[in-house]
Amino acid sequence: MGAKRALIVDDSKSARVFLARVLENYDIDVDSAESAEAAIEYLTSNRPDVIFMDHLMPGMDGFQAVQAIKNDPRTATIPIMMYTSQEGELYLGQARALGAVGVLPKQIKPTDVSKVLYQLHLVPDRRNAEQDSFTPLNLRADGAREGGAGAGSRALTDTTLREHFAELRRAMVAGIDTQTDRITSEVRALLLEALPPATDAPVPVLSRAIPSWAWLLAATLLLIGLAGAAAWWRSAQLLETVRTELAQQRVRDATAAPATGVTGEPASDANASAAATAPAPPATKGLAPEVRPIVVPVPYGADALGGARLEVIRRLLDRLTQQRVSGTVDVRAYAGRFCLVGNAVDGFAVPPDEMPFAKCDTVGNPADDSLSAAQRTPLALANLIASVRSATHGALQVQVSAGEPDNLRAPYPTVAGDLTAGDWNRSGSANNRVEIRVP
Repeated sequence: MGAKRALIVDDSKSARVFLARVLENYDIDVDSAESAEAAIEYLTSNRPDVIFMDHLMPGMDGFQAVQAIKNDPRTATIPIMMYTSQEGELYLGQARALGAVGVLPKQIKPTDVSKVLYQLHLVPDRRNAEQDSFTPLNLRADGAREGGAGAGSRALTDTTLREHFAELRRAMVAGIDTQTDRITSEVRALLLEALPPATDAPVPVLSRAIPSWAWLLAATLLLIGLAGAAAWWRSAQLLETVRTELAQQRVRDATAAPATGVTGEPASDANASAAATAPAPPATKGLAPEVRPIVVPVPYGADALGGARLEVIRRLLDRLTQQRVSGTVDVRAYAGRFCLVGNAVDGFAVPPDEMPFAKCDTVGNPADDSLSAAQRTPLALANLIASVRSATHGALQVQVSAGEPDNLRAPYPTVAGDLTAGDWNRSGSANNRVEIRVP
């Protein structure tokens, strides 16, 4: 029996068995629980040395379980390591904010587990003291190691870096000296041409003064050079301004096209295609027409801000970043209401189009209503937004929000005896969408 004990919390039996085998190789006893509720019940009478917590589980998820364990004084000091398929700095920050010591990938490796166990002091560190310090390799001219076998490359030390910097400095100084000599020679040649021809009689040094018109010529040349430099700088600034305005105009032209979805982005099914071709709301009378957003249809049950929609947002942000567009990109997810059959236990599905509307078990969007506030923005999209903000130094921002329920692209039909599920769901598909507005 091992001296230490670990608790694995995961609804997947295969994942529990795999991680348990890895831990047993380090002489650690392993207990397991198939749900967060079972783990909390286990902790009422047991105290493991470490807990490996899965994130996505039925009922209470991993984040909720970590928060419950850390809020209990009896279990608050037990280290908890999340292991999940989620990744990125945002997820790591959320896990640590709740009290987890770190995050391991779902495709866990024995080396990852060993590092965690070493850090938590659950197993002795098998490395010897001689490995704690770095010893540079002394290489002979032929490339062979002194005091060791085999050939090695020259170590990149501070001395080598200083030599490289010295070579670069010498090259830069030599280039500047060459340009200075060339300019000096040209000016000297111009001045010598302006001097009167030499005579045989000796001329006192003070009498060899340069004529005033020669100085005037040199000053004129200098002014011409300065004027040329100023004109070049103004031209460069004007060109940059024109490029920026042209890039912004191209984006406006792209978004001013009819809202029939994104070019080259095929709908996932017939309902999504109907949503892409639904008419846009009319502009308010007396006001300037608003720039139409980019509309991307979302099939029922799909992640509104994931999959194909995420790729559309990624390509758009990449293009705006390259064109140096500044401002805020507004991303809004609208949930359509669908005629569905099924139940909350087995799940809901879209019925055949010819089914009467009166036989619908529910009307709504359970796939969207069940999402929490944190799940509405996927981790991949949050990481993409952070990378765009960093690449543009805050000039381009992205705002994600849920659209207003009464903002419809297609009105729902009036409920009557002859209304079918297909008639209703065509409007639901048109309203189930993502709208993107660019600055």
